[in-house]
Amino acid sequence: MINTATLRRDWLSNPRAEVLAGIVVALALIPEAIGFSIIAGVDPRVGLYASVAIAMVIAFTGGRPGMISAATAAVAVVVVPLVRDHGVEYLFAATILMGIFQGIAALLRLDLLMQFVSRSVITGFVNALAILIFMAQLPELTDVTWVTYAMVAAGLAIIYLFPRLTTAIPSPLVAIVVLSVISIAMQAPVNTVADMGQLPEGLPYFILPDVPLTWETLRIIAPYSLTMAAVGLLESLLTAQIVDDMTHTDSNKRRECAGQGSANIVAALLGGMGGCAMIGQSVINVTSGGRGRLSTFTAGAFLLIMLSLLGPWVGQVPMPALVAVMIMVSIGTFSWNSIPNLRRHPWQSSVVMLVTVAVVVATHNLALGVLAGVILSGIFFAQKVMGMFGVVRTRQDDTAIYTVTGQIFFASVDRFQAALGPESEQPDPAGHVLIDVTAAHFWDISAVGALDKVVERMRRNGRSVQVVGLNRASSDLVDKYALTDKTGVEIGLAPHP
Repeated sequence: MINTATLRRDWLSNPRAEVLAGIVVALALIPEAIGFSIIAGVDPRVGLYASVAIAMVIAFTGGRPGMISAATAAVAVVVVPLVRDHGVEYLFAATILMGIFQGIAALLRLDLLMQFVSRSVITGFVNALAILIFMAQLPELTDVTWVTYAMVAAGLAIIYLFPRLTTAIPSPLVAIVVLSVISIAMQAPVNTVADMGQLPEGLPYFILPDVPLTWETLRIIAPYSLTMAAVGLLESLLTAQIVDDMTHTDSNKRRECAGQGSANIVAALLGGMGGCAMIGQSVINVTSGGRGRLSTFTAGAFLLIMLSLLGPWVGQVPMPALVAVMIMVSIGTFSWNSIPNLRRHPWQSSVVMLVTVAVVVATHNLALGVLAGVILSGIFFAQKVMGMFGVVRTRQDDTAIYTVTGQIFFASVDRFQAALGPESEQPDPAGHVLIDVTAAHFWDISAVGALDKVVERMRRNGRSVQVVGLNRASSDLVDKYALTDKTGVEIGLAPHP
């Protein structure tokens, strides 16, 4: 049953702004899709048709309204060896399998892994993308005439100043239209969209990949499909989180995983390559007023109209106009607060952010950068928790009481064992040892193993040992994995003697 409130919010909340924002995005998608096709080593139609299909399908199936998905560089760089060694038909087959993997990821709730991505990693991801977006514009700004620089400057002026007159029309769209009119009228010596590659003519059509349905084909495409699926979901889920923050709304990450899968399958069946969410175009969409699914659908539909009906006119759009829009995106995407926060935030958070940026920019691989940031965040977290640990020894008659506080897990077991050294080596050794863990928590089998070693060492030195204060979770873990029940050592919730 269709929820009318949801339908109205996602599709009909502000149709005029949504349609205009989608048109801006469609224009910005053209050079990107052509460029990504060139990276992958395929005809420009493969990237353009993919952008059309993915944008239109994800508008219905995605979990993040207002986010733009299309052909992307993150996926394109993965398939270069596949296209080179086996041809474009294997790319289509790999993209279908990519979509299937993403559907499986949705069923397995792999979107929940995003909970392990810290805010510092997300900030680094955003800043790295902003830098990469700007760097991608540099080829259009080198070895060109002064007219190019003048048009880029004029485009930026329109983008930032036009909203002071009115916000009824997105300023990036105004910049593209004005600069296109000037460029065509004056026959300006600047690069145009047509210079990026030949635009396709006509509509895409349904095809099945012309590959043999054998295990050998699966062996060839499966590694590429798995990598594309992982990279695509990672970038899509991170971009969804960024759009969530920009719009102050939540999104359905599990539905987004499934939506990405269905969109990629459709794209491949229409002769397109794989893709995922695009942070640059998503920022353009949101800042231009696109918040719902209509803007995403309009981007794909208008791109299809332009390719099939307005190809010659679209080819005359000057690249400086699109460069100005992408520079605006780069400036708007970068988290400028992160610079002064380098001194205000804990140094560990700043290091994680900077490492994420450095790895992404150096490798142009978003997955590697995020992976490096997540691993580093985990190491710093483990060190922090490891420091939340202490042991105090007191003496009461012939009993030595070791009061343990903090978290006992794989990173702190060495300190735990060292702090509870042999009682015989103490200046005032006692005959009985009581280990009070009321204020401690045992997290894993490494912690249980350390407790075993401590108790066994105390017993070998002739001491009777009692462990008290285990909380319920720690007690269950000890009951299941400890060897102490075989040694006759008492472990329980007994009070202090």
